[in-house]
Amino acid sequence: MALLSVIRRWHFREGMPIREIERRTGLSRNTIRKYLRSGTVEPRFKVADRPSKLDPFAEKLAGWLRIEVGKSRKQRRTAKQMHADLVVLGYDGSYGRVAAFVRAWKSERQRDAQSAGRGTFVPLVFAPGEAFQFDWSEDWALLGGKQTKLQVAHTKLSHSRAFTVRAYLLQTHEMLFDALTQAFRVLGGVPQRGIFDNMKTAVDRIGTGKARQVNARFAAMARHYLFEPEFCNPASGWEKGQVEKNVQDALLMAE
Repeated sequence: MALLSVIRRWHFREGMPIREIERRTGLSRNTIRKYLRSGTVEPRFKVADRPSKLDPFAEKLAGWLRIEVGKSRKQRRTAKQMHADLVVLGYDGSYGRVAAFVRAWKSERQRDAQSAGRGTFVPLVFAPGEAFQFDWSEDWALLGGKQTKLQVAHTKLSHSRAFTVRAYLLQTHEMLFDALTQAFRVLGGVPQRGIFDNMKTAVDRIGTGKARQVNARFAAMARHYLFEPEFCNPASGWEKGQVEKNVQDALLMAE
């Protein structure tokens, strides 16, 4: 489902031709067109995860990628060349699986480099339409004569700092999706990516670094709106500091 989301964003948001998507993913044009024609974004749940044919070769492939980084661009092996080398070693899986592994490895390395670096701080500067940030806070209201705890959804544009606030009784998928739908309507569009914490309605499991097992329903929603979800490191509220300020201000007002 993650690859399907990327294909939809490349084509519908960035206007990337099918030929270029074919080159990047190794998928056939017919498969790509099928994904793009599909109006269905609901997730299909699997009974159980099946082991990939690439699993026994993953460590070998990661080692090759670390070596390739130290070479000049012209000397580096392509994903297709590494796939051919793995076939020699006994791998009988598809090229697409290898290409997906390479993309994920490079993306993870790039994110680690940006967040770790040499102990430097990278300012959170955003272009118009680049990103939005989302978070929840709690508040109280008198409803029907009773004090009722509310779950308050904050959605904030990272460039203009424009934001929306909506209150709900729960933090369910329905409430989250409604909050984002109404925010996109009021703010006049959908940015390229959304920055979230690791809330249970979005992340099923936190892996190492930036690796996340994204909730299937949340992924379907992101795929529908064509934004890329990005999740903060645990206990790193500064990574979405703009909306975090909204939440802190709300807590102070509640007190």
